[in-house]
Amino acid sequence: MERNYILFDTPLREQLYPFTHTRPVAACRVGILTIQEKWERWLNKPVSHFTVPPLQAKFPLHQSADCINIMINGHLLPDASLVAAILALGPEEELYKDNLLLAKSLTSSGVPELTGGDRKNYQNEVLGIYKPWDIFAVNEAALKTDFQLITAGRTSATISSTNQLINPADIFLEPGASVECSVLNASTGPIYVGKDAVIMEGCLIRGAFAMGEKAVMKLGTKIYGATTLGPHCVGGGEIKNSVLFGYSNKAHDGYLGDAVIGEWCNLGANTTCSNLKNNVSPVKIWMEGQNEWMIAGLKCGVLMGDYSRCGINTMLNTGTVVGVSCNVYGAHLPPKYLPSFSWGDQQGYRLAEAIRDADNWMRLKGRHLTEADKQILTELFENTIAQRP
Repeated sequence: MERNYILFDTPLREQLYPFTHTRPVAACRVGILTIQEKWERWLNKPVSHFTVPPLQAKFPLHQSADCINIMINGHLLPDASLVAAILALGPEEELYKDNLLLAKSLTSSGVPELTGGDRKNYQNEVLGIYKPWDIFAVNEAALKTDFQLITAGRTSATISSTNQLINPADIFLEPGASVECSVLNASTGPIYVGKDAVIMEGCLIRGAFAMGEKAVMKLGTKIYGATTLGPHCVGGGEIKNSVLFGYSNKAHDGYLGDAVIGEWCNLGANTTCSNLKNNVSPVKIWMEGQNEWMIAGLKCGVLMGDYSRCGINTMLNTGTVVGVSCNVYGAHLPPKYLPSFSWGDQQGYRLAEAIRDADNWMRLKGRHLTEADKQILTELFENTIAQRP
């Protein structure tokens, strides 16, 4: 019987705020691809999402009574072993790693029931994202796996002779990519440059590094791996071990390290983000969904949700969390937690203006807010009123 694949969110999705306010877990980017894109390549089939109601309209669930519906934990990054174990599931069988449900085979449609069934145990390790800092922590491993997946059996586009290349076997350019007068060092990890992406003159890049379709790297940018610039992003200044999901700009001087930036964000000129405390003590992150502080390790920079922006010369403290659709500015360090729809740190954004401004930013790159996007933002605005001044 034909199989239909669905990536499901778990209650742990709340630990990935602010990024999962506006997307299912599997729509997060880690490595070159989003988790959804990884599974689609491994399975050679489209996948859909089973997520929370506010997101389901934008990320629809596709089921069929004529198929076996295979539910896969959306936090998981696929590899050959895990994919083989899921493909081997029989009807109404479940795959577990210890007490973690990895996948479940369902022979019925309707609202998926994720408990009950014949249990199978998975013995190998699994890689996944459960907290925001996991995204940059596993980015190197994910990037290397994606690089092999995408480039296997293919030949890179020609790389200009104006560049200096180290370990060119692990450097891959898609058609239309342009790189001139730069240094690309893939001895520390692969370097992937997407279709029609541009790396301007004088850039210094150490892998592992990935750059999505139509992304741009400005003159003289310094990149330390493992870093991902998603599709249509602009990178500049100094960036280390960070992931920009897509359509976001960090185009100017300033430092960004051990950080995650959502979609449609803009970091103004000379925005600088600390990733290490002066006393080298563990970095504590405010976990909105759990209403508590949690230790992220010794290094963690900014975690910024979709549609948020910083003014010029903004300084962000170690482990700052910026929610969705925030306007960050001022001559002082903002608080380490800015709730969604914050305007500075003293007042809230008005919803109509937040939607208008997000749409204006999107139109700069040829996109616009859909009605589903507006509904997601409206519900999030209403659900976070109590958090704002």
